[in-house]
Parts: sequence; structure tokens; C-alpha cells
Amino acid sequence: MSQPLPTDGATPSKESLRLWLRLLACENIVESRLRTALRDEFGVTLPQFDVLAELEYLGRPLTMTGLSKRLMVSNGNVTGVVDRLAREGLVERQPSPEDRRVHLIRLTPAGRELFYRIAECHERWIHELFSGVSREKIRQLANLLAELHETLKTKEQGSSEE
Repeated sequence: MSQPLPTDGATPSKESLRLWLRLLACENIVESRLRTALRDEFGVTLPQFDVLAELEYLGRPLTMTGLSKRLMVSNGNVTGVVDRLAREGLVERQPSPEDRRVHLIRLTPAGRELFYRIAECHERWIHELFSGVSREKIRQLANLLAELHETLKTKEQGSSEE
């Protein structure tokens, strides 16, 4: 089990750095386990699952640019992922009615069906990863992370206005 962050009288900046490193370490473990499970059980990558999930979540087609912005990756990264998903019949490109140079990406019925199968397992995998933490601690952590998220968004918005 992980050790708690030391309370050695470190400065607030050192505590913030320790928090960041702990968050990153946790994220790396979860992401690594998910990548392995997705590859082993479904033959898909995490970026492919992310594209399927985003298209299903929105419930409408997206441009490549819109998809890359929502996933916070470059257009080039999304293009390769979408190309492979399209070859496998999980997504399709269709010309935009407003601009024939732009293509909209949408889930196919096979893509939607695969997404739902993966999503069911994904939920179980996450539950299993966090199963050593009490429900109350999970709620507390989720609330604290939501607070941190709002603080960071506010700072980001403030700095972009300068």
C-alpha cells in the first residue's frame, strides 16, 4: 500500500510538487493497466477507445479538428487512430454538408456495439483497480479532485484573459 505524503514541514510548493507526482504515478498505473486490458481483451488501443467513447458520448459526428480538440491531441494523432478504426469498420467518414473539404467522423453500428462491450468491461476494470479504497474515501477524493479541477480551470481562464 502507498505511503501517505510526508508531513515533514515541507514548503507549500514542495507539497504541491509531491501531490503532482503522486497524481501522475496513480494515473500511470491506471493507464498502463487499461492499455493492457484493452489490447488483450479487445485488440484496441486506449486512443481508439477514447475516439469511440467521445463519438458515443456526443451522439453526433465530429470533424477531425473537433475530435482532436475534445481529446486534447493533435490532428495528426487523431488521423492515424481514425484511419485504423475506419479500416476496421468501426467509424466512417462522411463529407460535411457545409464544406465538402471537411469530413465528419461517426460511429458505425459495429463501432457502437464494440464501444458498449468495452465500456462494460472498462467499468469493471476501474472498479477492480479502486477496490482497495473505501467508497467514502473514493467520494472524498472525487470531491477534492473536482475542487482542484475547478481551481485549475479558473486559473487557466484568468491567464488566457491577460
